[in-house]
Amino acid sequence: MGNEAHIDRAIELLRQARHVVALTGAGISTPSGIPDYRSPKSGLWEKAADMVEVATLAAFRRQPLAFYDWLRPLLHVIREAQPNPAHLALAQLEAVGRLQAIITQNIDLLHSRAGSHQVYEIHGHLREVVCPTCHNVVPAEPLLDAFMAAGKVPHCPRCRHIMKPSVVLFGELLPWRAMKAAQHHCATADVMIVVGSSLQVAPAADLPEMALANGARLIIINYNETHLDDQADVVLRGDVAEVLPQLADP
Repeated sequence: MGNEAHIDRAIELLRQARHVVALTGAGISTPSGIPDYRSPKSGLWEKAADMVEVATLAAFRRQPLAFYDWLRPLLHVIREAQPNPAHLALAQLEAVGRLQAIITQNIDLLHSRAGSHQVYEIHGHLREVVCPTCHNVVPAEPLLDAFMAAGKVPHCPRCRHIMKPSVVLFGELLPWRAMKAAQHHCATADVMIVVGSSLQVAPAADLPEMALANGARLIIINYNETHLDDQADVVLRGDVAEVLPQLADP
């Protein structure tokens, strides 16, 4: 079956479905210029020899300034990025009632900026910063603006400890409300689209298996193979920014 036939089959599945959910990973944002951290070519990750040593809650508590030094180049790239046609295609599918929810592993806010509304950010987001000491939460934008402009690290207005973006660091629990909603959609879905995810990071990687266990059809759009390819109804290889808009055409 050629790629065109696979696209036709995916469109048919979406048209027949009553409840469609999408799981998106880093691969949906690479066309926007945000590299996958597994990609050594980007150079963004070379400043920390071991990202896990920097991007953990324990490391943040020990050396918050090292965390922000590591974050700065990535934050610059994310703040400059714009939604690409793949993000816009999912927003279009939602707008016409053919997509009920997006579950994303990304922290970049590009789904919301593309116009999607039912977005569950299971690895957190850059919309807010939180104090790990007193748990105060405040909007991130003015504080991150000051950090990027003058290197001023965000401090909690309540207790003066250094705040961290509301993203899930290694070793932290996922936000339970977002995860609970994601699990509900996966248990309810009759079609799930996986876009740009390697399906290697649990528990996000477990969500398609939950959908399959509840009888959902699976569409995978990814450059590389995943361990669920042989269980998918449709596997589409290629640039998600080129492939996904074809599924959103009227």
